[in-house]
Amino acid sequence: MTKVDTNLAGQGRFGKLFYAVVRSILVTLCRSYFRLSVKGRENIPKTGAFILAPIHRSNIDTPISCAVTTRRLRYMGKDSLWKIRPVGSVLSALGGFPVTRGTADLEALKRCLAVLALGEPLVMFPEGTRQFGDLIQPLFDGAAYLSIKANVPIVPVGIGGTQAVMPKGKKMIYPKKCTLIIGAPIYPPQATTGRTPRTATTELTANLKSALQDLFDAAQLAAR
Repeated sequence: MTKVDTNLAGQGRFGKLFYAVVRSILVTLCRSYFRLSVKGRENIPKTGAFILAPIHRSNIDTPISCAVTTRRLRYMGKDSLWKIRPVGSVLSALGGFPVTRGTADLEALKRCLAVLALGEPLVMFPEGTRQFGDLIQPLFDGAAYLSIKANVPIVPVGIGGTQAVMPKGKKMIYPKKCTLIIGAPIYPPQATTGRTPRTATTELTANLKSALQDLFDAAQLAAR
């Protein structure tokens, strides 16, 4: 197995055990400090790959997302973090895998497809960078593209409260109530006559945006 393949695989059995221990500690802290509640866990597939698509309002969204399932989630990270082998090994064990910044998006998508091919859940924030406000911003097509290409469902997640916990541009983490609401899986459309790949991707992205807005609204209400 090559170095890249090892990183994508997440360091095997040791990586999964290490992730489980760290996740348990992190979720316990979140439940205590943020009064975190999670609704809709039955919507998380028990086996096989899927794309977890949370809204993005705070840096805390990334670590808090692991509370949705005990299964190890995979995250993209800039490849420079893997240059120091011990650091890279820890990041891989925690679910990270390297993506080269500044390269074509296609290269990053290929690595995401490789992770999905391993049968593991992949986290993608379809809004891209952190946003602000109550409305879901225009989504990137990456999640929909991968869903169709790999034939895996997208699981939308609304996150309420994290915008107040750690607002964009702030370093302080406030003990505000947080709620995660997991929506029903959105499955990629089956190939039909007359539908182009671009049309299918656009339609799936639109469906995802609508689902995320409903979940975000509900999660914010629950976090008050």
